[in-house]
Amino acid sequence: MSAVPPGTDGWRPEVVALDIDGTLLKWVEGAGTTHEEIAPAVYDAVQRARAAGAHIVLASGRSPHGMTRVADLLDLHDGPEASGGAEPLWVVASNGAVVFRYPPMEVVHEETFDAAPAVRAVLERHPNALVAVEERGVGYRVSAPFPDGELSGDLIVTAVDEIVSGPVSRVIVRDPEATADDFVALAEELGLHGTNYIVGWTAWLDIAPVGVSKASGLQHVVDRLGVAAQDVLAIGDGRNDIEMLAWAGRGVAMGQAVEAVRAVADDVTADVYEDGAAQEIARWFRDGRSTPSSTQGF
Repeated sequence: MSAVPPGTDGWRPEVVALDIDGTLLKWVEGAGTTHEEIAPAVYDAVQRARAAGAHIVLASGRSPHGMTRVADLLDLHDGPEASGGAEPLWVVASNGAVVFRYPPMEVVHEETFDAAPAVRAVLERHPNALVAVEERGVGYRVSAPFPDGELSGDLIVTAVDEIVSGPVSRVIVRDPEATADDFVALAEELGLHGTNYIVGWTAWLDIAPVGVSKASGLQHVVDRLGVAAQDVLAIGDGRNDIEMLAWAGRGVAMGQAVEAVRAVADDVTADVYEDGAAQEIARWFRDGRSTPSSTQGF
């Protein structure tokens, strides 16, 4: 976390970094998908922050083409109103492996790696697991169809060896027959050199280049914006948000987040069903102005 706690001396977020699923979008009960709807309170809070001059950055495990629709739902088609609205949105995708601007989509930074050894190690323990990599602008290449709604775009069934035959920015491994706890244990057991493991809510494992996370992607963004990590308000709910929440000047966990996520956060807001992200943003931006409120929870 930041060595200089925010909330004092008129601190205000210059950047608001927002996870998508479970933060901006509500989970469909009993499913591994979210409703593609932005609650009015969340929409209004994001627009107030933007009108006050904050840079809104979406930061998700989703692939790039799975994030542009959310930017559209939020009407984040350009930069902060206070700067004249001339700058495209910054987006951190694939858990930090891809950073792009939108619109139009322009990839400005990408990390890739050889995922084949890690995928083979996972499949030795979960031979029926599904494997996917993004086919940018189209959808995903998958070893077999994923459960409905979990991946966006077209799903192109492809042999695993072909899926990981070249450098990739991220690999998804999904086992509908396993649990999240199974994959947490698996990630701890493997620890293969050169890869990071990010476990989702279900038995879902993202395999990424070592050192790559939402925090590393956001660092690329703030460097370009000329601000620092301590100027960032970050909100998220998943294990893949841990590095981001620890890195940001103020990292806030959603109310439904597991303890490992809550433990690294500076504060915990209400859950996604109570529009917790809107409640946190409202502490700093009211009526289009930056308004630091109570510092309780720092």
